[in-house]
Amino acid sequence: MLRLFLLISVFVMSGCTEVQYAAHMGKEFGGTLDSSPAVQQGTFKVGKPYKVQGQTYTPREQYDLVETGIASWYGPGFDGKKTANGEVFDKRELTAAHRTLQMPSLVRVTNLDNGRSVIVRINDRGPFKRSRIIDLSEKAAELLAFKGQGTAKVKLEVLQQESLRIAESARQGNLTKGYEVAANEAPGDVLETVSYDTASGSISVQPVGREDLATLPGHMRNGEFYPDPIVQERAVTRTNIFVQAGSFTVYDNAAHLKDTLSSLSNAAVTETSVNGQRFYRVRLGPVSDVNAADQLLNRVVGAGQKSAIIVVE
Repeated sequence: MLRLFLLISVFVMSGCTEVQYAAHMGKEFGGTLDSSPAVQQGTFKVGKPYKVQGQTYTPREQYDLVETGIASWYGPGFDGKKTANGEVFDKRELTAAHRTLQMPSLVRVTNLDNGRSVIVRINDRGPFKRSRIIDLSEKAAELLAFKGQGTAKVKLEVLQQESLRIAESARQGNLTKGYEVAANEAPGDVLETVSYDTASGSISVQPVGREDLATLPGHMRNGEFYPDPIVQERAVTRTNIFVQAGSFTVYDNAAHLKDTLSSLSNAAVTETSVNGQRFYRVRLGPVSDVNAADQLLNRVVGAGQKSAIIVVE
């Protein structure tokens, strides 16, 4: 089975345009989470509110999301299983799980400790550990250079125009697997060349000989070619990790909580404005690393602050 990774911009080019897109021979996967077959066409999904471990999450379409926090990665035990949007999870692809973003969407993830940055496609739900904001595929974790340590401080940026295009394509029933490869500007394992004529709407496919793969950046594995996505290098900025115990519109409420939690760690009230509304946030820290943040978060939750989260600034 050929899995075709079509360059997104082909749909907005004028005239007769030739583009290359990634395709490689599919592989046999193991069992899935249920007995229903994996999706054979594109699916756009947002989903209804759901609850996991007492926490309620409300998915919604959001094309301007920017957030910072802690990323984790998954792969072993999930490879070949079904994702939330019905695809088969492949730990070697650049995909990720997010609790609320529409599926699919394209998100740039930057490791704030080393500046390495890649684009991933959201096709799954999670992570459901309170202190994590995104669960990346094993391949993405490798490219961001945090696979060995398990977690990283990251910044997420939804690519607005690209995500709108990929959402529309999925709504029309087109498979969107591999759009993240095109977004990362990697040529992929080009086994076919596509000519798309916008005037007539016709598409013609020309096979490319496998000997041409030798000219592409990538590697062979089990007779299949896998591209080497381009990893961008961004400036490294100093960031700190805090546990945010609560956010209030009344300062006295925030001050009272700060005093209550001051025995656990350094606590402070910081002021911020969101859409013209003033908020007073109670934060503890900064802490030295993710493990210390997890431990402090558990103590804050144990003290009754069930909505406490880890923040990176």
